[in-house]
Amino acid sequence: MIFITVKFTVRPEQSDNWLALVDDFTQATRREPGNLFFEWSRSVTDPHQFVLVEAFRDGEAGKEHVESEHFKAAMEDMSYAVAGRPQIVSTEIPGMDGWGEMGEITPREPK
Repeated sequence: MIFITVKFTVRPEQSDNWLALVDDFTQATRREPGNLFFEWSRSVTDPHQFVLVEAFRDGEAGKEHVESEHFKAAMEDMSYAVAGRPQIVSTEIPGMDGWGEMGEITPREPK
């Protein structure tokens, strides 16, 4: 599995519109056969920062993603809305095919 996390700091005037701006890209990526997940979050400490957590089946699926037309279009569209270069962590995790369960916590009935 290729696991990627990207921090996007956007221009203040684009913050409220960011998720709408990336919606077509998000939906198209989620439809890719090699995409395992593609999730956006907004920072709780910086209202102008969004974090993307995504994963692809393997390197080939990741390559298909960055070569897709929707990826190229999104990079163009986002370039007008970001305040700086996004920060990225990208790594391969052998033997994984998505989210696993956290062992340290189990749901309980409320007290």
